[in-house]
Amino acid sequence: MAAGTARLICASAALLDSGRAVRFDVPGRDGKPQAAIALRYQGRVYGYLNACRHIPIELDLQDGNVFDLSGQYLVCSMHGALYLPNNGRCVGGPCRGQSLQPLPLHEADGQVWLNVMPD
Repeated sequence: MAAGTARLICASAALLDSGRAVRFDVPGRDGKPQAAIALRYQGRVYGYLNACRHIPIELDLQDGNVFDLSGQYLVCSMHGALYLPNNGRCVGGPCRGQSLQPLPLHEADGQVWLNVMPD
């Protein structure tokens, strides 16, 4: 990865499997910050915009708590929509069949990075 094409999000150790997500912001289409999350599921790191597809509100009522009690689904704290952590697809609730907007994350040297396009 060339310098300037990735943004540091957090240390890899900050993301426990099916644990608390790390929140961060990305620039929205209108230039305003948009909430995003990084999480680990079955050993892999995933990133999504932190916005339910039913109504674009943040999934977590408490910072980073996006997994349901089983640790198998991401859940919207407002309406209970259930998403698969590995692809963001809604499998239960009012937005069934829609998907969270993914963000391109990768891990390198014990850190989690967001891939970004150069300006």
